[in-house]
Amino acid sequence: MKPSNNETQPKIVVLRWGHRPKRDLRLTTHVALTARALGASGFILSDVKDEKIRITVEKVVENWGGPFAFEMGTPWKKAVKTWKAKGGIVVHLTAYGENIETSNVLDRIKASGKDILLIVGSQKVPGEFFSKDVSDFNVAVGNQPHSECASLAVFLDRFFKGKELAKTFENAKIAIVPQERGKKIVRKANSNVENRKEI
Repeated sequence: MKPSNNETQPKIVVLRWGHRPKRDLRLTTHVALTARALGASGFILSDVKDEKIRITVEKVVENWGGPFAFEMGTPWKKAVKTWKAKGGIVVHLTAYGENIETSNVLDRIKASGKDILLIVGSQKVPGEFFSKDVSDFNVAVGNQPHSECASLAVFLDRFFKGKELAKTFENAKIAIVPQERGKKIVRKANSNVENRKEI
């Protein structure tokens, strides 16, 4: 996955590091779905392959729309090197980084105008992730223990200033109709998605 050269809005691709297939399946899937729903352009599951996650993400994109790129098995060092060689920057989400609220780190990231490879760890990350060779910015969404999924959601929402919450997805077969009460889902004609009634 490469940085874009012609989009006016910088794009963000999330790189998930340290995924353990037997232990992290559900959470890594949620990280990928959060990335898609909150404005990221793609997701890289580095170093390992997990077909269950690929199938889930691709099915969501097929039914709920895209675009959203998915890649897996790419070594993280190669992904970082390629990203930087194409002019992008790397942001590492970590509780030990500069606080997104009490520092100007987000302003500096935005001021670069560059596409972002956003590293989200699963287990304890190697110390080199904090170095300038890997991360251009180490960012903390609060300096307390919490879920990486929460960090990703807060970062994306802050970066896009909430506009991602009204994003429309291309070629969606299913869409939720927001309303005060009940559930209403509409589906595109001729899709294979099960027709659901309003509740």
